[in-house]
Amino acid sequence: MQSIYTSNQYAELNPTWHEEDSPWKAKQIAEIIARNNLTFTSLCEVGCGTGEILLNLSRSHPLAKFDGYEVAPNAYQRARLKTTDNVSFHLKDILSDQTVRYDVLVVADVIEHVEDYISFIKGLRPLARYKIFHIPLDLSVQSVIRGWPITNLRRNVGHIHYFFKETALATLHDCGYSVLDHMYTPSRIELPNQAFTSKLMSLPRKLFYPLSPDLTVRILGGYSLLVLAE
Repeated sequence: MQSIYTSNQYAELNPTWHEEDSPWKAKQIAEIIARNNLTFTSLCEVGCGTGEILLNLSRSHPLAKFDGYEVAPNAYQRARLKTTDNVSFHLKDILSDQTVRYDVLVVADVIEHVEDYISFIKGLRPLARYKIFHIPLDLSVQSVIRGWPITNLRRNVGHIHYFFKETALATLHDCGYSVLDHMYTPSRIELPNQAFTSKLMSLPRKLFYPLSPDLTVRILGGYSLLVLAE
């Protein structure tokens, strides 16, 4: 499956590399950092795409060093043009260099794309004290009943693994992580350029979420899971 990213196939399907989503994702990551009072001098993003999440984070942490690792040449070529004094990019599989160490490792919307995601998650564990995962929760009652939302994710954006909250957290636990904090993020409600059906679902999701977050997410979907682990 990695050939989708190392060739131009993914870029042809997703020419923006979801840059428009990056400010929102950076905001979610900044929130979990702030609410856990994390301090850091180095932060790395694995699967950084065109680098916009790191650039957004670097603006609020100008004294920290940021590194982005990406295996897709198309995305990397766009990212490297954005290199700054404290943000660098690498066309490299981070697991090929076990000497790197960071205070914080960010893995945002990545594990669902990785064929052997268990080995991938285990391999990341020693590379930083704190790990922040953002995981789309593609499995919900409505998505399973309708079917096509999941098949579209597989065909158009390369999701080959599908999670709900409990399986996402269990995966991290089984890979040796301790979960320090987790929170839902309203990805299908707040991200730009949503499909018409997602826009229609926004109202019931907003109405029912305050009453029962877990039940709303399990039935209606539309949320991702942000996890701080070590």
